[in-house]
This record gives sequence, structure tokens and C-alpha cells, in this order.
Amino acid sequence: MRRFVIGDIHGCAKALRALIESIDPGEDDELVFLGDYIDRGPDSRNVVDQVLELQKRCRVVALRGNHEIMLLGVLCGGCDSAVWLASGGHTTVASYGGTLSRVPTNHIHFFQQLRPFYETNDRIFVHAGYRHDQIMAKLDDAAAYWNHLTGTPPPHHSGKRVYVGHTPQPHGNVLDLGHLVCLDTYCFGGGYLTALDVDSGDMFQADRHGHMRRYQQIIWAGWAKRVWEKVRLRMKRRTDEEVLTAPAANDL
Repeated sequence: MRRFVIGDIHGCAKALRALIESIDPGEDDELVFLGDYIDRGPDSRNVVDQVLELQKRCRVVALRGNHEIMLLGVLCGGCDSAVWLASGGHTTVASYGGTLSRVPTNHIHFFQQLRPFYETNDRIFVHAGYRHDQIMAKLDDAAAYWNHLTGTPPPHHSGKRVYVGHTPQPHGNVLDLGHLVCLDTYCFGGGYLTALDVDSGDMFQADRHGHMRRYQQIIWAGWAKRVWEKVRLRMKRRTDEEVLTAPAANDL
């Protein structure tokens, strides 16, 4: 089983599709989404459609982001839409045909069923952040959804590595502090959408147009060259051994 964690998508449906095509998840693989599927980017509706389809294909752990909280507040809670629209909600409305009345029921259920965090034996996944001295079950909403990273927070008291989004990283580069990894690599703003295999460290990145990051192609080309060199040396060694062990002509 592979476990990938995917950062803030923000409506970048082409980037998500490119990542999924590159990962090619099977039924035993797990994709952990850190929230903020919607707003700012051009096609929030299609992002949700893709995640729903993925649930039929592999294991999906879908976490809640602050933008889903704002949407539900407007959609189901009767909240004023001004703050949400100013935070990129207008692109989400446009993706649903110009009105929230066209949001499908299964999309509303998806937003309502998003998880606040996900915890394994050695890792924690949450949208924005954590309190280093608190268990995740008692984490306040400000830390879980709204606060941005400032400085270097202490490791979580559990010793588990924490994966977050929410705080955009410059130049589309993942922030890796060892005990904390931030995968909001600013796709909608000219960066990349990132998927990281938490066990192997393999990383895939795509921009909002669905183009894979060039350095990834270079890495794969280098990997293929190294593999071929190992195969070539192994074949040569085997050929040399066959020559050495073959009976001489005067022995026949």
C-alpha cells in the first residue's frame, strides 16, 4: 500500500487530474487530502467530482479546510457570503453555473462529511496546524483550520510527524522541517499542486494547467538512466561469468 498526501487544490482541476494520472492509484493505495478543494482556482466543481470518483478507485481520506467551512456557512448556515466571496468563493459559484442552488446533493454531503484530521501510528494529517501539547481530538478550530505557520512550531508531543497545508509556500517548494511538512505549494497562484508519498518520499507536482513540474521529468530521466546502467552492468557480469565457466575447446 502506498499513502500519498495531497496539498491545497483550490479549484485547480487540471493539476489534480495530472497528479492522479501520474500516481495511478490502485485499490490498496490511500490518498489523504488536506482540505481546501474549492475557491480561487477555475473549476472547484470538477475537483469535487474527481475526489468522489477516486473514492470508487482507492482509499480516500478527505479532510476539511477553512474554505469548505466558509462555503457550508453560506450554503447551509445562513451566513453572509461577503467574506467567503472575497476569499475566492466567486470562482466556486461560477463553477456551479453561477448559483449555489446548483450544488449537487452529493457535493453537499461530501463537504459535510469531511474529517477534521487523520492520525496513524506515526503521522498526523490536518489542514492548518496543531498545538504541540494537545491531543488532536481536543484541537481548537483556530489551530486546525485558520492559523498560518509562523516561525518553527515545536514538534507534536506524540512524536508523530505532522503534514499540513493552508500556509502557501513560495516558489511551489514543500516546507520540510522534519517534524512538520507543509504541502500548500500555491497551485492557483502560479505554484504547483503537490502529492507526496509519505513512506518513499516520492513527490509529484503539477501546475494549474496540468503540466508536470520539469524537475520531476529530470528526476525520472535520471532514475531510468541509473536503472538501465545497473541492468547493463548485471548483464555484462553475467556474460563474463558464462565465458569464464564455459569449457575450453581442448576439454571437449
